[in-house]
Amino acid sequence: MTQSVIHHQRVAWEGARAFVRAAGSPHSETFAARVLSRLGSEVYGQFADSRQRLLTALVETGGDRHAGDVEAGKWRVRLEDLLRASPELVVAVRELTDEALDL
Repeated sequence: MTQSVIHHQRVAWEGARAFVRAAGSPHSETFAARVLSRLGSEVYGQFADSRQRLLTALVETGGDRHAGDVEAGKWRVRLEDLLRASPELVVAVRELTDEALDL
């Protein structure tokens, strides 16, 4: 039997970048619904807050990348904490990451 090792920090980092990309996309509402169904209302609310901050930064700066980098850092920490508390959610985070990259 083959067993794979899951590096939660790597999953969190890849997820963070994908979540921020999804938050800034025209398909963010669809992705938000998926976040709600798989990770719950707290993470859903955090996603909505991220989207709002990204949109505000876009209006205020005209597209400065700094806001996206800051949000990705926040999501990395959030997802690491989430996976530490509930390691079984790693499958959901990986699926959401893949789905975000397909948006």
